[in-house]
Amino acid sequence: MIRNIVLGAASVAALTFASAASAADLPAYEPAPAVAAPVPSFSWTGPYIGIQGGYSWGDTNIGGIKPKGFVVGGYAGYNYQFDNSPVVVGIETDFNYADIDDKSGGVKAQTRWNGATRARLGYAFENFLVYGAGGIAYADRKVRVAGFGKDSKTAVGWTVGGGLEYAATDNVSVRADYRYADYGKDSFSFSGARGRADYSEHRVMAGVAYKFGW
Repeated sequence: MIRNIVLGAASVAALTFASAASAADLPAYEPAPAVAAPVPSFSWTGPYIGIQGGYSWGDTNIGGIKPKGFVVGGYAGYNYQFDNSPVVVGIETDFNYADIDDKSGGVKAQTRWNGATRARLGYAFENFLVYGAGGIAYADRKVRVAGFGKDSKTAVGWTVGGGLEYAATDNVSVRADYRYADYGKDSFSFSGARGRADYSEHRVMAGVAYKFGW
């Protein structure tokens, strides 16, 4: 009986050793490497607010007067970029302090503020945005005639232009912008006499904006 017990124990040991040896010969299992989540590309969608400054030069029909000067102010708007598309649409408004004037022969024309509300349509190259813009322009207009006094109007016209914008970070962008504005003709009164004067301008602006998360 002891002999049978010894033989049984030996058989169990032999089977255990054989199983361990077979397991050692199997290839080791390695988990599949984790796939990194794709990094989302930059999106222009969201509201923004910025500051800007630039230079304006224009023309009138008043004796060769061509108003020119500096402009500084702020702008705010909202962009929407379509999913999986480079197309960006938006709306923007700005308001600026202006130091624009010119005079000739006792007549002076000047503008002390201006602004516009424009629709924008752009094409994005990742962090770069090329855009066109157009809409309503408005400005303060003053005309002074020596010896006859002065008169002022709030002129309303149209504007069109475009620019290039670069998103330096997810929240900060810089841009260069050109626009042309035509304010039409307004009637001015000087000591009972009346006259009509038109005004148009070209403007180049540079700005920096903060885009809020969306």
